[in-house]
Amino acid sequence: MSEMSLTSELIFQIGPLEVTGTVVTTWALMAGIWLFALLVMRRLRLSPGPVQTAIEGIVIAIEEAVEAVAPQHFRRIMPFVGTIWIFLIIANLAGLIPTVHSPTRDLSATAALAFVVFLSTHWFGIRIQGLKAYLRHYLSPTPVLLPFHIISEITRTIALAVRLFGNIMSLELTALLILMVAGFLAPVPILMLHIVEALVQAYIFGMLALIYIAGGIQSLQLRQQTRSSQ
Repeated sequence: MSEMSLTSELIFQIGPLEVTGTVVTTWALMAGIWLFALLVMRRLRLSPGPVQTAIEGIVIAIEEAVEAVAPQHFRRIMPFVGTIWIFLIIANLAGLIPTVHSPTRDLSATAALAFVVFLSTHWFGIRIQGLKAYLRHYLSPTPVLLPFHIISEITRTIALAVRLFGNIMSLELTALLILMVAGFLAPVPILMLHIVEALVQAYIFGMLALIYIAGGIQSLQLRQQTRSSQ
């Protein structure tokens, strides 16, 4: 493994546009996921084989997780949250491939993912509640809390990016140090640690994204329930 830093190594440059290893790996992973999904879609059968059965099980598990948090709107949210989960699992595990680093060990990549979640929270909220109703929840229960709502939106987005970046980078750094000290005497525990941590961090990121989105689209319902109970 090469030296780890906040940014990835530069591969080539087109004018002011810099293409780094993180960009190349991310696009390669996205292309691989797209091709795999396309092949699976073309081979769907009424009597599924082992691959289709496994994929259907994954989709059902994601759907149930989303429905448990946002039961009324899970069909709208599920494609976005499911895509995040699938991409992060593969991206986090990419570090197991020799000479390949996980894109999520780059702060710019995790910041971009967190920013997409930030935008998606407002997108789903506005689409489901309407612009006026959605913006009104920033003034609830009192307009005095508006600055605190804004600060909360910013800080949780930053925390979402830094948490994933820090955990994946520290995981790869730990694996590198152990390999330097112990050589290949303990490769299996290192691989198992990497796999478990990659899955856990993908789940945490996706679940937090789901909670943020669900909180945005359900704010109006919560206010209505509070008024009715009063």
